[in-house]
Amino acid sequence: MNDSLRGDALTASVIDIARRAGDAILSVYKRDFDVEQKADDSPLTEADLASHRIIVDSLRALTPEIPVLSEESVDIAWETRRGWERYWLVDPLDGTREFVKRNGEFTVNIALIEGDRSVLGVVQTPVTGDLYYARHGHGAFRQERPGEEPQRLQTRQAAAPLTIAGSRSHGSERQRELLTRLGEHELIARGSSLKFCLVARGEADLYLRAGPTSEWDTAAAHCVLEAAGGDVRTLSGEPLRYNRKDSLLNPEFIAVGDADIDWAARLAS
Repeated sequence: MNDSLRGDALTASVIDIARRAGDAILSVYKRDFDVEQKADDSPLTEADLASHRIIVDSLRALTPEIPVLSEESVDIAWETRRGWERYWLVDPLDGTREFVKRNGEFTVNIALIEGDRSVLGVVQTPVTGDLYYARHGHGAFRQERPGEEPQRLQTRQAAAPLTIAGSRSHGSERQRELLTRLGEHELIARGSSLKFCLVARGEADLYLRAGPTSEWDTAAAHCVLEAAGGDVRTLSGEPLRYNRKDSLLNPEFIAVGDADIDWAARLAS
């Protein structure tokens, strides 16, 4: 990587890309649009594709030596991916169901993966302009509007009753059963990677996902949460990692603000 694009300069460039992608999404959001169904029955819109093109083209121009894996270009074979030491992992529009519902709870997610860890993450919310970003070892931040001074993020210590961020569109009976093991709690419903962001900014204690997600759904916000003091682990207690297998599906996981608690043990009780 070009030395001039390391650290803060690289982060600033990715923030700019995310904001431009968010603007493209908004241009579709404000008018009528068609909704297609992908092979897995998830929705696809013109906004997904417009954001994808901006992000992928911009990242390739910014760092031509680093490959890009996007939700809308997932046909890269494992034989190729397994040799990557560093790559961009992108969800051009996380929460397309929320986009279709027009509730504003969707995001642009861009992450840089090194080895099997997310080391740079940017999460942008097109409707509000809210943006979260982090770089491993350098803290996590929230910028509510372009040009405003970013605020450093810090997770909170967990205390009963827990505040739990839950999926707006993907709840399940298994998830509800697991949450009962954590005791009394309040559930806040959010779409997309905004659930991670609630935990990162200390407004929720955890987000538990007992259904399928893909690696591009979590990587950017994972970096933000970890840099804010939190952690993301599988339900068996292992750290959530990336690009370790042929499948791009994540295992079930719990994203927490208070990393000193053995959450896996509490869920197993």
